[in-house]
Formats: sequence, structure tokens, C-alpha cells
Amino acid sequence: MKAMVLDAPEQALRLAEMPTPVPGPDDVLLDVEACAVCRTDLHIVDGDLTEAKLPLVPGHEIVGRVAAMGAAVQGLTVGQRVGVPWLGGTCGHCRYCLKGAENLCDTPVFTGYTRNGGFAEQCLADARFVVKLPDDADPAHLAPLLCAGLIGHRSLGMTGEARRLGLYGFGAAAHIVAQVARWQGREVFAFTRPGDSDAQGLARRLGAVWAGGSDEIPAEPLDAAIIFAPVGALVPVALRAVAKGGTVVCGGIHMSDIPGFPYQDLWGERVIRSVANLTRADATDFFGTVAEAGIRTEVTRYPLEDANTALSALREGQISGAAVLMCGQARHEHT
Repeated sequence: MKAMVLDAPEQALRLAEMPTPVPGPDDVLLDVEACAVCRTDLHIVDGDLTEAKLPLVPGHEIVGRVAAMGAAVQGLTVGQRVGVPWLGGTCGHCRYCLKGAENLCDTPVFTGYTRNGGFAEQCLADARFVVKLPDDADPAHLAPLLCAGLIGHRSLGMTGEARRLGLYGFGAAAHIVAQVARWQGREVFAFTRPGDSDAQGLARRLGAVWAGGSDEIPAEPLDAAIIFAPVGALVPVALRAVAKGGTVVCGGIHMSDIPGFPYQDLWGERVIRSVANLTRADATDFFGTVAEAGIRTEVTRYPLEDANTALSALREGQISGAAVLMCGQARHEHT
């Protein structure tokens, strides 16, 4: 099978021919149809996340069909479409797993980081952690839901009943969250890179009541804000934009250092919190919402071999919505 492989941080991925992986007892072998390109993949390639199991096939927003199954797998059939998210496995017995917080597991498996992912024609996944997906949907539009959508969903839940919601960094996650928030009746305020008219235009098309640069402050205070951009300097900016009692949620796995700020910016029972990974319950809840709310992703398709181009475009802020690699048969169907 063909795969894009990372040999060392800060190096381009190389196209490699690899043997087809053999599923273990709890695994499924998938023929990958599509894999979205996440900012986390960029952090892995750029060396911001330092525990990757190298050499590595990145990618954790995987849509594929079951090609083979291990002996212990139940509830799936060959040919069935499933998705593979970032959380690829947990221990099941640490204090976090036992209290229902498997996203905080002490010894997790992460797809495309500690286990090979979906920048390939085939991949393995633990069948207990895959998500059943609709058979008739476009795999490219499903792929971003498996991380951008799931992390966005978990982040949105951290904002409680906030009505005026700010989204800092209007990319793959925010363009999905904006649709869910509008469906819930919230007002969305979109903050982009200063002067990014494309992202601001997308935000308005998706129902944002205001769209502007991250250096701007809206006329009315926000009830909550979610920061998807990996820029620590946005934390005090968002704190100043939220009203008393407001929450600032940091939705990324990596962020540059947060600069110092006056206590007055935090005072008034404002809250800063992070979001870590996801749970299988998140996936169940979110995909129910996707179907009910009619969420649709904006995607730019790339052939598998152009993974480096897609990563560069993401790094430079040139992607509107999400970048998706088309793999296997799906690659030929959309050329």
C-alpha cells in the first residue's frame, strides 16, 4: 500500500510503499477513502508535539471501509464504513477511565501519533474506538467531523448556555462549530487573522452575526469564547472580550506560550479552561447532532501524494474550511 511517512520532525513526508498491516484480535483493517488534515498533524510534523512514534504515518480524521477484522471484533461487517478519530485506544483501568473520563487516560493510544494513521491507502484501528458512519455520504465531507468536529463539539459543550459565542481562528473546527451554534440559536462572532476576508466571508455565509480580525473587539461583550488558533496571545485578548462570568476555552492540543496579563482581565469570575482529546460518548452525541442539524463541511481535496502541499497550505492559512486527502479508490473517483 502507498503511505505518506514522517521520518523525523521538520521534514517533509515521503511517499512510501508499505506492506498491508495485519489486524490483531481487536483490530479492523480499513481501506481508507479519505483523511482530513488537522492542525494537530501539522504540530506533529513541525515537532511541536514531541512523542510521535517514528517513523509515522500521520492522520487521525479517517473515513474507510472495513476490509478485514480480528477474531475478537464484534458488531462490524466487511465493507461497512467507519471513522477513526484521534483517540485510538485507552487502558480502561486508570482512575480517569474508571470515572468516565477516557479522554484523560494515563496511557492512551493516539491515531496518527502513537499509532500509524490514515495518510495511507490502508490502516489499522481498534474496532472498539471506531465510529459507524453513513454509507451514502461523501467521505471527504465526513472526514473533518472526526476531529475538527468532535473537538469543536466538546469545546462548545464547555461554554454551557453562552448565547454570544466568539470563535478565534475560523478554520476546520470553527466552521463546523459555527453551524452547530447557529442551529442551537446562539449568536456567533468570528475572529480571524487580520485581513483574512475569505475566512470572514465564510463565517458570514455560515450565519455569523459579526466577523473581523482577532485584533478587534466586538461592540457587545461575549458570553464565552473558543480559541482554535494555536496562539497563546489570544487568551488575554479573549478574556477582555468576554463578560463577567464568561469562559474562554482553549480548543487545541498545542498553543504558544500565554503571555502575562493583569488579574483584572480574569477577575469577575471569568474562567480559562482547556479541552483534551475526546471520548466515544462525544462521538455518539456529535454525530447525532450532525444528522439532526444538517451540518456540512467545506473541504479542499488533495490526492494522497500531495499531503505536503496540504500541510503547507494549512500552515500558511490558505485553507477555507478543511483540507482532505483522498486515498485509495476515492482518490480516483474524485480526480
